[in-house]
Amino acid sequence: MIPSLPRPAIQRYGLAAFVGAFFVFLFVPLVVVAVFAFNNADYPTPPWMGFTLDWFFADSDSRTGLLHDAELLKAIGVSAWVALWVTVLSVVVGTCNAFLLERFEFPGKSAVALLSMVPLVIPGVILGISILAFASRIANFADATWGLELEFLRPGLPLVILGQFSYIVTIATLTISASLRRFDRTLEEAAFNLGASRAAVLWTITLPYLRPSMIGAAAMAFLMSFENFNTTLMLVGSDAPLTVLMYGRMREGATPVLNAVSLFLMVASALLAVLLMWRSGRAPRPKAA
Repeated sequence: MIPSLPRPAIQRYGLAAFVGAFFVFLFVPLVVVAVFAFNNADYPTPPWMGFTLDWFFADSDSRTGLLHDAELLKAIGVSAWVALWVTVLSVVVGTCNAFLLERFEFPGKSAVALLSMVPLVIPGVILGISILAFASRIANFADATWGLELEFLRPGLPLVILGQFSYIVTIATLTISASLRRFDRTLEEAAFNLGASRAAVLWTITLPYLRPSMIGAAAMAFLMSFENFNTTLMLVGSDAPLTVLMYGRMREGATPVLNAVSLFLMVASALLAVLLMWRSGRAPRPKAA
């Protein structure tokens, strides 16, 4: 259909109703969670009992706000630490994978590319159980055979990082590969003709071009790691990340402090998105000749 042509009223109103319903479904639950973070009640759901900041700042026997909840603050720190490692590993390995798949030809390349996508279609619970079972077998074998206690293969943060990295690196690879595929290789050839080394060309031409996609991949990796639950639940040890701790508290009986945590995460994610858009808007664009 040509956009400039008039459309029937039912089509225009139907499209507007669909878009409106989509945004209601998407944002109303988030708004409800945010609003009831300020509810003066001991439960995180309606009815509204009045405005309060207790669930952020209170420090009493009856109520403990987010900023005084040592367990929640520790869990946020654990999640951030895990997400940082997953982000660094995913971007570094994803960049290497992108060069491997876009710049090199070797037997079985199509099979390697296809197999690298497999973690995306495996349910997180199954992925976590598989990694736990495999790592535990290796740890038990090393202990029984050589007397080595490989603690990093037992449930704990190293295994959580490995489990999350196993599928997030695929997303980073796809993001960076798409950018590398559009790169004009004549820029590299011109630099080689002028006497630049391979390392200099990579550092001064190729990687700067890939920087926006690497930053985008890092942001996605961090957020996906921070909010991951299924895989993390199967691999976690004594130090519980935020999602696992919130799940445990929901089972015991939730309070609006969990709404406060959710609001904090929503604001942090929104600020990260705004920062990325701001950087994208300030990125230099090639000038017309």
